[in-house]
Amino acid sequence: MIKKIFPVLAALALFSCNQEQKKEQKEVEIKTSEVTVTNHSYSKLDEVKTLHLNLELSLDVDKKIIEGIARHRVKNAGFKKVYFDIKDLNIEKVTLGDKNNEYDARFEIGEYDSLLGSPLIVDLDIGDLFVNIYYSTSPSAEALGWLAPELTGSGKYPFLYTQGQAILTRSWIPVQDTPENRITYSATVKVPEGMLPLMSATNPTELNESGVYHFEMKQPIPSYLLALTVGELEYRKLSDNSGVYAEPHMIDAAEKEFKDIPKMIDAAEGLYGDYLWDIYDVVVLPYSFPFGGMENPRLTFVTPTLIAGDGSLVSTIAHELAHSWSGNLVTNASWDDFWLNEGFTVYFENRIMEEVYGKEVADMLAIIELQELKNTISEMNKEGNQKDTHLKLNLDNRNPDDGMTDIAYGKGSFFLKTIESKVGREKFDVFINGYFNAHKFETLTTEDFVNYLNKNLPELSEMGFNTEEWIYGAGIPDNIVKVESKKFEIAEQLASDIKEGKNLPKDLKRKDKTTQEWMAFIRGFNGELEKDKMIALDKQLNFKNSGNSEIMSEWYVLGIKNDYKEIRPEMKAFLTKVGRRKYLEPLYTTLASSEETLEWGREVYKEARPNYHAISFNTVDEILFSK
Repeated sequence: MIKKIFPVLAALALFSCNQEQKKEQKEVEIKTSEVTVTNHSYSKLDEVKTLHLNLELSLDVDKKIIEGIARHRVKNAGFKKVYFDIKDLNIEKVTLGDKNNEYDARFEIGEYDSLLGSPLIVDLDIGDLFVNIYYSTSPSAEALGWLAPELTGSGKYPFLYTQGQAILTRSWIPVQDTPENRITYSATVKVPEGMLPLMSATNPTELNESGVYHFEMKQPIPSYLLALTVGELEYRKLSDNSGVYAEPHMIDAAEKEFKDIPKMIDAAEGLYGDYLWDIYDVVVLPYSFPFGGMENPRLTFVTPTLIAGDGSLVSTIAHELAHSWSGNLVTNASWDDFWLNEGFTVYFENRIMEEVYGKEVADMLAIIELQELKNTISEMNKEGNQKDTHLKLNLDNRNPDDGMTDIAYGKGSFFLKTIESKVGREKFDVFINGYFNAHKFETLTTEDFVNYLNKNLPELSEMGFNTEEWIYGAGIPDNIVKVESKKFEIAEQLASDIKEGKNLPKDLKRKDKTTQEWMAFIRGFNGELEKDKMIALDKQLNFKNSGNSEIMSEWYVLGIKNDYKEIRPEMKAFLTKVGRRKYLEPLYTTLASSEETLEWGREVYKEARPNYHAISFNTVDEILFSK
């Protein structure tokens, strides 16, 4: 996905403590050169940085806004200004001093950028340690997913969730929005009756009568992991340190689907040390959630598309759990280094899956990852974006979402797999354990990692292993480790036989193979299969309405390419229900490949777009309307 960066808009204003005073103030010009951007943030962490954030929040579900106070306890290195990131926030006033001794502060809001938002610049006395920002969000805040009651299971209550990664936290909290800074936080949240709020922090498990809830996150986290969700939610305990939340209509299925979470935690701890976040809970969000999962500490957010009924898609849970070490515990210092989060996490996810479900399952998942990586590299090469196939990126003046591709995930994980194959698993496990322990609750650059690698696995360079080729080079190096699966070979051969005209077996059943095998089968057609054969396969296997989102999305893409219009009712139902970008992007991209399918896709999108989060509809907008 490549997103356009639009020109910066000039809109500078001096704000005061109330609305009337705002109207009387003259505009204050701030020269662009005076406001620097580092790591997609206006904050100047070497001058003044937040140590702890205390939030006081109140939800207005009718207006779709959050009203709040963000109280920053800061560390001042001797400077008279502090810089925060904001985007489409209404800043009512700023004060200095602790809660019982506040006084008004002078502040300015710098010019607005369509990607970065604006700098909020507050004048300080050198001794000031507390900055209090009174604000409210916009109804269209990019981080906030507001859902009307009719889009929830019971239809009784609205729903809210946040999605801060990469740089969207600034649209719901005035904050120094860069992964480079880690902070602790606390919060008090007031919500309407009947709704339960949860955060990436300590959480309640049931409603209280007051509607006021308190939260604490005592471990320091980067700003993109600040998270909130509010809705009609129930909790089921899975073990002493794990459980699942979901809407009432889905809680039984969620509890059953994710029953192996305790086993995953045990496997992860056995591999790479203690889980340091106390509790690992999962909350199943509504279908508009744009990602498979988000690793918010203590409370992973997941899409309901993972609930396939047979536990076949729980690798996403293993992935988000793995983030508790790679990403949450040791974090990329900038979005150029995103692979440090995701490459390690995919590698670790695969190890968890192997430990819990066996090597055969883990190998199939790795092969799928490699297939998707090769497709991404092929598309990037066609578009002339070879530099985006490097692990270390340069995302200056670009949306950091541009780096959230299969390169970070797949190439990053295979880089680590290849190192493991060279030095041996036992030695590599010692290395990773040491890496996590040495850098816990820290942020690292790619160069920091390379230095640690060279120091702690010097035999790699002695073998002639070219680390720079993997990190700073394009594509996939020739020495990539080979992963094979007999089951995949059988599934791909079956696809080849059907494609070449051999008789379709009459006893195919979907339960005969895993989700991953059926994905290999569908991909084995390489995008070409006669419509009559697709119809015959659907009669036996019902891919078009299987309930498994991975299979359905693969099948729909194949159907679009082969004029299988009979699946359009099922595809429309899928597109209007599911907001996960992983599925939407290939489906709408394939629909955009011809005039007729593009027209149909646009018609469906008119109905579907209100059900999507901004992360998803921004992507689809560009796919369908950039021509």
